Amino acid sequence: MSKSRTFGWVLLVAAVGAAGYLGWQRLHGEDRAAQADAQKRGPARPAVQVKIAPVEKADFPVYLTGLGTVQGFNTVLVRSRVDGQINRIAFQEGQFVKEGDTLVEIDPRPFQAVLDQAKAKKAQDEANLANANLDLQRFTKLGEFATRQQTDTQRSTVAQLTAQIAADTAAIENAQTQVDYATVKAPISGVAGLRQVDVGNIVNAATQSGIVTIAQIEPIAVIFTAPEEQLPDIKAALAVAPPKTIALSTDGKRVLSTGTLALINNQVDTTSGTIRLKAVFDNKDHALWPGQSVSTRLLVATLKDATVAPDDAVQHGTDGLYAFTVNQENKAELRKITVTKSIDGRSVVDEGLSPGEQVITAGQYKVSPGTLVTTAVASSDPAQAKVKQE
Repeated sequence: MSKSRTFGWVLLVAAVGAAGYLGWQRLHGEDRAAQADAQKRGPARPAVQVKIAPVEKADFPVYLTGLGTVQGFNTVLVRSRVDGQINRIAFQEGQFVKEGDTLVEIDPRPFQAVLDQAKAKKAQDEANLANANLDLQRFTKLGEFATRQQTDTQRSTVAQLTAQIAADTAAIENAQTQVDYATVKAPISGVAGLRQVDVGNIVNAATQSGIVTIAQIEPIAVIFTAPEEQLPDIKAALAVAPPKTIALSTDGKRVLSTGTLALINNQVDTTSGTIRLKAVFDNKDHALWPGQSVSTRLLVATLKDATVAPDDAVQHGTDGLYAFTVNQENKAELRKITVTKSIDGRSVVDEGLSPGEQVITAGQYKVSPGTLVTTAVASSDPAQAKVKQE
């Protein structure tokens, strides 16, 4: 009995040992297979950090961009209308002058002398007319004692003197006008340029150089061009209401003023295929100045409920435009897209994207379809970018 019991225990220990060995072999084999499979797959790729932005549905303004030149709404070269010596200059170069302000005073004495002479002549003729009227009254009272010829002659003398007084009045008005012209006044409100004369100079009415140029800058105009192909859209917008026009710095980064389109030129330039346009700006802050070059934007239409995505999301490939979106599993998906309009960092996407989707705006060079990504919400201010680890 003791031998059989001992033998049973030996068998039991051997069975347990065999089972343990077989289990160890199995686990070890699975580990080696897993290691081999992992070696075949290569190391796990970490998630790529990118920036994303949402695709939005919004009203999108369609602007026609161009280049233009600022010019005074009215520009006047002030000239003297009489000859004489300048006694006083009453303005400063670059000064804003108002309509009616005195600019230059010319020696008025010769013109005043002519005016006084005309007034004296009128007074003399008025005295002669009074005497002629008295004589006519006497001849009329004499009746048959005065001949008809004397009476008719006296009536003719009265008529001649009356006409002479009318001529004297006209001469006085003309002389007064010459005196008034001796004081040169601003015909419009605007900014005075560089003066062409100094005190003591002799000016003549026939001089073409003038005294000073005044440019009206409130309001002010901008002349710019647009392709002739855009003429139907511009005319359609102008028929509804004067289209909004924006004047910007030449680099297009700073808005200078906002106005409206005033008119379209009456013919297309056949050499360049463009049409000239004129926009008017209030320019109360004098941000626009005559002769200044500006960039222009003319609002010709507004697309309602358009699908809008950031320009940074739009990529150029051999097959056309595309963008990467991020799905719910944080993996990148490639979408072929169609873009029709683009301005101010935003593009209208007609095909390929839907409002609410997230598109990658930075880091696309590290991304391929199916890449696991870690997203950061794009912001115009990098310091305010909210990083969202997913």
